[in-house]
Amino acid sequence: MIAIFSDTHSSDGHELEGEALNAAREADTVVHAGDFTSEAALEAFQKECATLFPVHGNADSAAIRERLPTARVVEAGGVRFAVTHRRDGGEMGLAMFGRSRDADVVVSGHTHRPTVIETEDCLLLNPGSHAQPRGHRPGFAVLEESEVGLEGEIREPDGTLVESFEIPQK
Repeated sequence: MIAIFSDTHSSDGHELEGEALNAAREADTVVHAGDFTSEAALEAFQKECATLFPVHGNADSAAIRERLPTARVVEAGGVRFAVTHRRDGGEMGLAMFGRSRDADVVVSGHTHRPTVIETEDCLLLNPGSHAQPRGHRPGFAVLEESEVGLEGEIREPDGTLVESFEIPQK
């Protein structure tokens, strides 16, 4: 299983609860698209996850920016993920970022709004914020291998389904 998070915005912990906490603990791979805000939040996430691939966001402290990259590529479940917090240029900028990294999926954060957008080149996935949704539904994403590739869901921390999607293997 792959679990994807973003925008924790915490001064003292991971802010995970319910199904979001279970997903972080049970996933083989966890991706975080930035804005932990504090080292305490980053370290709390690291303690819960077997394998964490984070990037830093615009609200992260200087200490986190020194520890984490702005962008990275993660290969998991037969899919190539390009991860960033945000990109200028909206959907087009994110799609170009993905294309430049030969990605199947671009994971981003920043808006706090759970979103799945299919583009010509790749899938754009923003899991939303599990901790500070800022007027949107709280969210995180879970992807599981299937016969067609990966089957994904954006869920609320209590497990409520927000949206389902598929990522076919190439």
